Amino acid sequence: MTAAAPGPAAPGPAGAEPTRPEPAGPGPAAPVPPASAAAALTPVLVRLKLSLLRNGLRQSSGRRAAYIASMVVALFFAALLLLGLVVLHGNAHAGTVTALLLTVLAVGWAAMPLFFPSGDETLDPSRLVMLPLRPEPLVRALLVSSLVGLGPVFTLCLVLGAAIAVATGPVAAAVAVLGVPLALLVCVALARAVAAANVRLLTSRKGRDLAVLSGLVIAVGIQVVNFGAQRLGRAGGLSALDPTGDILRWLPPASAIGAVDSAAHGSYGQAAAQLLITAACLVLLLLAWQRTLVRLMTAPDGSTLAASGPGRKESAAGISRFLPGGRTGAVMLRTLRYIWRDPKTKAAWIASLAIGLIVPLFNAIQGSGSVYFSCFAAGMLGIQMYNQFGQDTSAFWMVAQTISSERDAYAELRSRALALLVITLPYTALVTVVTAALLGVWSALPEAMGLAFALLGAMLGTGAVTSARFPYSIPQDNAHKNVAPGQAGLAWISIFGGMVSAALLCSPVIALLITLHVTGARGWLWVLLPLGAVYGALAGWLGLRVAAPQAAARLPEILTAVSKG
Repeated sequence: MTAAAPGPAAPGPAGAEPTRPEPAGPGPAAPVPPASAAAALTPVLVRLKLSLLRNGLRQSSGRRAAYIASMVVALFFAALLLLGLVVLHGNAHAGTVTALLLTVLAVGWAAMPLFFPSGDETLDPSRLVMLPLRPEPLVRALLVSSLVGLGPVFTLCLVLGAAIAVATGPVAAAVAVLGVPLALLVCVALARAVAAANVRLLTSRKGRDLAVLSGLVIAVGIQVVNFGAQRLGRAGGLSALDPTGDILRWLPPASAIGAVDSAAHGSYGQAAAQLLITAACLVLLLLAWQRTLVRLMTAPDGSTLAASGPGRKESAAGISRFLPGGRTGAVMLRTLRYIWRDPKTKAAWIASLAIGLIVPLFNAIQGSGSVYFSCFAAGMLGIQMYNQFGQDTSAFWMVAQTISSERDAYAELRSRALALLVITLPYTALVTVVTAALLGVWSALPEAMGLAFALLGAMLGTGAVTSARFPYSIPQDNAHKNVAPGQAGLAWISIFGGMVSAALLCSPVIALLITLHVTGARGWLWVLLPLGAVYGALAGWLGLRVAAPQAAARLPEILTAVSKG
């Protein structure tokens, strides 16, 4: 017997062989090979990157002008650096300079996604989560599209100049043909891997906080570079950095240019090892990036689960235990929460804390400082009392509902000042002690601390007055503007007028300090510590008493002023 056919044959004309029905549609298409899929995806993402750049420039003339200006500045500095590195060709310290330069460049690429997450829309791969894309082609396509932009062009100029600076001979030039693209790809892959690993953070409130703090990081970095340059000049020039350069030239991406330098000196085995290290680093970065993409596109987003859990409530309750009861504790808790949660307020506080420590500390380390520089910390922190109602924005109407008399206004301002003192008072004391320790002038600690306390109290008092008299709005939708349009004059009057008034209020303490030094009565300088603390408390109390009736009488005007942003 023969096996039966799987289905009946369709009837046909007599004598004709039975025919089967034609399929209703075409069969399933053959699977696309991964290589061709990646090749098809890469130009799509490159065109997408170009479209994002083009459409971003079409949004407004201001954004277009800013982009063109940044492009001109970036290309100008890239040309200068390229020219400087070309001039460095053949110098004995060229290898050290290029190793340091590429290490700093790699750090910049790693930090860029953390502090400028909104600078490139393609840094967020979660936007592609609904598309049927495989991780390997996606990584290759994103890597190629990442080479489009000002950053890669600037990096290419820098890496090319570094290769020219150390390349002497045809073998070194041949190694540079491999080393330059390897170094560029390592930088780009490093930025992408960091962005993918922290994409949950960058799209959250904490990520916006990091973006606001980018200016502070740049300012601190400039201070560190300045300090390092001064120490380098005293240490004997670039020769003091040669041991550091010998280590860095084995770390990617500097190892790629280190291979060019090694080949130029005839160390071909060392050059091959450095190229292999760079290539291995690139492979590891791509694998880490791919693994993060897989986890990002398949795992649920649990970043908001902690916000609704019991931990946050317990944390708030823990803070409340250390605060007084009634209105004072409630206002202090609200102010401290502003400092911790509001991006603008947090950025201002961290900037004041950092700069207030950096200025006296770095001057003390350099040997050119004074213990009185610790008053800079008191001044920077005292500024936070200014424009207290501006951080409330339009929600100030809820605060205004609780103020029906001068006594209520005084309690509100006093509670805010006490919340600031929780941070500013111990921090000012800490900066003064550290500065005195670095300078080795413990005998001057009481007078410096007393003067700092007096200045802090005076600034809290004048800050309360300017908050009531010259309030202004702080825009919440713009990370780079701290004053609403048309209120810049109010901000200048509030800050600088208050600072000058605080300095004048401290003149009796300053006069007593000068008198004790001039008359030689150094044994009485310790009196300035209790006197300065008491004087600062009186100045703060007087400022609150003066500001309270003005705040109570100007509630509608304050609400209008702080609601413009």
